[in-house]
Amino acid sequence: MALALEGKTAVVTGAGRGVGRAVAVRFAQAGARVVACDRDEASLSQTVERIREQGGEATGFAADLAASLGVQNLMASTLDAYDRVDVLANCLRVIEPGELLEMDPATLSTSFELNVRVSFQLCQAAARRMIAQREAAETPPPAGGTTGAIVNLSSVAARRAAPKTLAYSVACAAIEQMTRSMAVALAPEGIRVNAVAMGSLMTAAMRESLREKPDFRADIIRATPLGRIGDAAEAAEAALFLACPAAGFVTGQIVDVDGGRSILDPLDLPAL
Repeated sequence: MALALEGKTAVVTGAGRGVGRAVAVRFAQAGARVVACDRDEASLSQTVERIREQGGEATGFAADLAASLGVQNLMASTLDAYDRVDVLANCLRVIEPGELLEMDPATLSTSFELNVRVSFQLCQAAARRMIAQREAAETPPPAGGTTGAIVNLSSVAARRAAPKTLAYSVACAAIEQMTRSMAVALAPEGIRVNAVAMGSLMTAAMRESLREKPDFRADIIRATPLGRIGDAAEAAEAALFLACPAAGFVTGQIVDVDGGRSILDPLDLPAL
């Protein structure tokens, strides 16, 4: 199955590191023109440079998307660069661990602001543009054809009790329901909306956790049937599939990339 995004413009948020960077690079390898967005300008520049070194096409947009006009400015920059939006990958994710009884309620608000509200606004803005492009096209897509694709990023924590990352878990549950609801709402417009739910992946944040808690690796492996920690590139492959025409009949789905962790009985899982 050929996974190609030739001629497509893809917006990827959270592209400065981790899964967001992996998605941006993989989309470019598949032929997309990538607009990579991240708040950290230095790490974002590294992502754009990596794409260009591999012969891909990318432009960077450094911004805090939670700020006023952040989403609107990203969309405007995308249209200035490539005049269209075909794919949106919402990879901006913020995790703030904390014990329940010690957690400041503001942590929950911040998690929703960055993980849910920003994603919602991005989906809205991208969908409006995708619909406008379809209506303006000289040759509209055939009935049942795809106008655009949106891929959200979630976590298996959305459906598992994760008390040490409660705010993030609740936000991911909201993202998954948002994905399903948007898939139904946008289906008549030909826009597909899906999500990738991650298990434990070897990102910079994971490496830091393993340095601080060496026993954490063994806990993760015991909780994962495939017996290893995944790689960000593996989540990127799932995101690419969902973004591609090859997944043209797939919408409203949450694809778990977790080595089988989510199918285990909770009683068999170590306390993570």
